[in-house]
Amino acid sequence: MQFLYINVIYLMLIPSIILMILIIKKKNTFDKYFSKEVLDKLSVSSQYFSNKARNITLFIALLLITISLARPVTNEKTHDSKQQLNAVVIAIDVSKSMMANDIYPNRLEFAKKKLLDIIDTSKNNALGVILFAKSSFLLSPVTQDFTSLKILIENLDTGINFDNGTNIYSTLETTNKLLKNYKSKNLILLSDGADKKEFNEEIEFANKNNINIYVIATATKKGSAIKLKDGNYLVDAKGNIVTLGLNEHIKTLSMETNGGYINYSLDSNDITQVLTDINSKSQKQEFKEKRFKTYTELFYYPLSLGLIFLLIAFSSLPTFKTRKKKTIISIFAVFISLNINQLQASIFDFKTIEEANKAYKTENYKEAIKKYSSLEQNEQTKYNLANSLYKEGKYKKAIKKYKEIQTNDKNFDFQKLHNLGNSYVKAGNLEKAKTAYENALKLKNDKQTKENLDLVNKALDKKKEENKDKKDKKNNKESKDKNKNTEKKESEKNKEDNNKEDKKKEENKQKNKSQDKKEQKNLKPAKPHEISDLEEQKWLKQLENQKTNSLMKKMESKKETNTLENPW
Repeated sequence: MQFLYINVIYLMLIPSIILMILIIKKKNTFDKYFSKEVLDKLSVSSQYFSNKARNITLFIALLLITISLARPVTNEKTHDSKQQLNAVVIAIDVSKSMMANDIYPNRLEFAKKKLLDIIDTSKNNALGVILFAKSSFLLSPVTQDFTSLKILIENLDTGINFDNGTNIYSTLETTNKLLKNYKSKNLILLSDGADKKEFNEEIEFANKNNINIYVIATATKKGSAIKLKDGNYLVDAKGNIVTLGLNEHIKTLSMETNGGYINYSLDSNDITQVLTDINSKSQKQEFKEKRFKTYTELFYYPLSLGLIFLLIAFSSLPTFKTRKKKTIISIFAVFISLNINQLQASIFDFKTIEEANKAYKTENYKEAIKKYSSLEQNEQTKYNLANSLYKEGKYKKAIKKYKEIQTNDKNFDFQKLHNLGNSYVKAGNLEKAKTAYENALKLKNDKQTKENLDLVNKALDKKKEENKDKKDKKNNKESKDKNKNTEKKESEKNKEDNNKEDKKKEENKQKNKSQDKKEQKNLKPAKPHEISDLEEQKWLKQLENQKTNSLMKKMESKKETNTLENPW
């Protein structure tokens, strides 16, 4: 047997002994004025514990509690754990086409949010990040320091003017350099499909270097115009506004390189499917070796005895006759046995909680649900059970559990409402999801909850527009049928009126021509718009508050993209 916290004994035991000595040596105030014989005659014999007996009992209780705090253990065993992870490189398309706003707020910001979601869900992966346009830029090498990686991504200025064009070949070269020491090479592209119809060179390079390419398409087929920083829209060489949709030809790049292709989703289903496929196909590689120890805990034995002695010290036990003594002792023995059974039950509850938490962390959600259901249903247990049901895909049951939770803790209530909103989204009830997110934001101003609420509002607006379009089509059909009958009658009258109006139009044209010539002579050039002092100060403050750009390294490529007619 050994003590894990032996310092507790040294720190607590010595003051306890000193305190006990002072209490024992301290005399009663009457001892100063009366002798012992006189006090024995004057004092009434007590049927309860004497002061010395009570103090000794209290000292024993403190001693046992101190021993339990020192955490006695036995059967120490050392285990070696080797951490095995998959290396994945994530590349974000930062070309001008990613500024299209067919996905809220635009494709690039949406891809940036997806990248943060990948970091949150990547438990068994090490990640590297690349930005690519005409050239590729290294934002972060392969790492498991996700905290620093998040800071880099959050401080990334998406308004940087990168070179026009999209060079996926350069991205593959950079990926190959980053993963040269890894057996499995995986690349996730967050892109709208680039501007090529054929990817033969990229497919050949990927297959030659065993790079598995996964594409998460971050664009819609319909597409949208590209709004620039100055507020104008991107135009082609002829001056026409460019409207770019998803380039579905990129699907061949992923399908022919042992990877996968998936369209974006507002939730994290696209990410989980890609990461699950990567983890099932890839061969994990050792990253770190960890050592940990296991023990058999013994603290509850001295703790239970200490509590019993503490109860005895603070209670008054009368002196009874022999028969009464036996009955009291038997009752007290039963009471002690019941307390011991309750202590053992609480210990097993701790084990069940540990097993439930371990099952949740290892993504064994079915086992976690069983374990949490077997525990006493307090608010924290209900919350953990609801989270397990959500992870298992049982969203309606999760919603019921979240609703059962009642708490005065604002932070805990916020977490419950946030997760309740997520459950309603999964269940397809966007209206209730909206109210849950709004209630959560009343308790705490959270960035993630705001983004979820914005996505839900956008989805609801799309539904309303679709419903309006259906109603308008029905109304148009009915109105067309009515108008056919009236048009026949009116056509005959209009023929006569048109002849009269044609004569008047010819006369008005000649008058308007002469007036236009006079007005053109009197026109003066407009003065340029001047910015006021208040507007200038406003823009200067915005420039001061602008985020610091993350440091990026431009990677060299053997193959540069040709200058295209429309390089977005």
